[in-house]
Amino acid sequence: EMIVVNKPGAGGALAWSQLNSMPGDGHTIVGVNLPHIVLQPLEAGTQFKTEDITPVYFFHYTPDAIIVTADSPFKTFGDLVRAAREKPESVTIAGSGTNTANHVAQVRLDREQNIRTTYVPFKGTGDLVSSVLGGHVAAAMSYSTLAIQRKGKMRMLAVATEKRLLQFPDVPTFKELGMNWVDGAYRGIAVPKSTPPAVRKQVSDMMDAINKDPELRKRMVEGGFEVTDIPVEQIPAFVKERSV
Repeated sequence: EMIVVNKPGAGGALAWSQLNSMPGDGHTIVGVNLPHIVLQPLEAGTQFKTEDITPVYFFHYTPDAIIVTADSPFKTFGDLVRAAREKPESVTIAGSGTNTANHVAQVRLDREQNIRTTYVPFKGTGDLVSSVLGGHVAAAMSYSTLAIQRKGKMRMLAVATEKRLLQFPDVPTFKELGMNWVDGAYRGIAVPKSTPPAVRKQVSDMMDAINKDPELRKRMVEGGFEVTDIPVEQIPAFVKERSV
């Protein structure tokens, strides 16, 4: 039996700040994601530090993707880059929040292409979608999942996966466009720091078994997620690599 307790607030920061006050008995787990557990503590007033979080498994990531409306004048990734070069800061790119995966991806885009776009943060995906569809911003730095959900009204210009997505065989990857960019928002679970190492391993193994279920993996791929299998032994190196 599983009891789900939602703690809305600050994009997960409320739950993460309370994590270590919860019992470390192996029966209490909290959803986490990267880069949010690294970026949020950079903001003043955040009640937790990255090292306070004890992840034990990461099961998938949502690939970064540049998304525009179906009738956007930007037909290709090159079109968007050219427009940004011709008129710096004129290309507006929506994303969910500040110091989030979307924000980092927009900064990365500018750095990789030596351009200057303007980032427009939104509190949630709903407002972001409305703004893109309404033509208030030129594009969105979001995820492949949004492109799948809004297929027909929106389309992707590029996606941060190793290979092209089955759902979008005509959309190039960032790697094909010359960038070493395979990234997105990684999702996993964490336990209270008081959880004994042996119990952390048990929870990690449990998640690994669930994540290896063929039907579950099929559904995640169909939804636009990229499946990962990162167990507790690999977590320290993985988090360190993604914190640089």
